[in-house]
Amino acid sequence: MQSAIRITIRVLPNGKIEVQLPPESAGDEVEVFVVLPEKASVPPLSAIDIINQSREHQKLFKTSGEVDQYLWAERDSWES
Repeated sequence: MQSAIRITIRVLPNGKIEVQLPPESAGDEVEVFVVLPEKASVPPLSAIDIINQSREHQKLFKTSGEVDQYLWAERDSWES
């Protein structure tokens, strides 16, 4: 019967790992699988991509009057 042991270990600063198995396995040939954790990958964006995304997600005011109107409406909502 084939058996397996699943253990979680920390990679040492020098990039090495150390695995300690039960003494009765001394001299046996074993297979080792190393599964690295998935890391979130963020695709690199160019400056143009960032500018285009910001334009899509911004609430733009066309004039300073619109900004003032928005701010006064916000302040009035605090008073209510």
